[in-house]
Amino acid sequence: MNVLIIEDEKPAARRLARMLESLGVKASMILHSVEESIQWFQNHPHPDLIFLDIQLSDGLSFEIFEVLDIKSAIIFTTAFDEYALQAFKLNSIDYLLKPIDEDELEKAVNQFKSQNTTVPKLAIDFEDIKKLLVNPVEREYKKRFTVRVGQHLKIIHADDVECFYSENKGTYAATVDGRSYLLDTTLEHLETELTPKIFFRVSRKFFVNINHIKDIISYTNSRLQIKLNKTSDQEIIVSRERVRDFKLWLE
Repeated sequence: MNVLIIEDEKPAARRLARMLESLGVKASMILHSVEESIQWFQNHPHPDLIFLDIQLSDGLSFEIFEVLDIKSAIIFTTAFDEYALQAFKLNSIDYLLKPIDEDELEKAVNQFKSQNTTVPKLAIDFEDIKKLLVNPVEREYKKRFTVRVGQHLKIIHADDVECFYSENKGTYAATVDGRSYLLDTTLEHLETELTPKIFFRVSRKFFVNINHIKDIISYTNSRLQIKLNKTSDQEIIVSRERVRDFKLWLE
């Protein structure tokens, strides 16, 4: 299987390549920009499968398709929120959310292998998808949660949550009163319920609320550490794969 990776963050590209190698799949080439990709495709046979980041350093990767007729199967890699990715589901496009999970990657690779070896031309309306990703449709996000405290039910407003985190297979909301409450949900489910303007998933373990960030500190291995106003018992680190998207989100 001939595989190509197009990813502008070199550490993320190398990590994906290593993860693929552990699955017995070797990436033949790694490209980092729209311009470099266009030039490469003009001079090389198209691969069987492309792992394609949506946001590249010089624009959206969709611009590649505006210039070239790509014959390869594509698995998109992205940090876009789950709601915007409904466009991909409607177009039957496979995608992986960053940071990429090893099990999800293996599932995507196996799914590709199980398909017909002859890859049909993609009938995808990239223009519609681009519009949705750049200007997501407004929707109602979850504004409050109900938790059980002893024999009582307590209402927690999303605005009062400094962060959501997972611990010991449970999902918790850490609030402005300095307490943590166990929720009957998962971080993956929260990804579809939290407004992306306010909450960002900085790692597999944490969602943070932008309105409660007290400080952001440089950390080891090009990562960032987040300090919240009241929640001090959790070490919140922005994973290296998410640092760039986190900085864009802050702006």
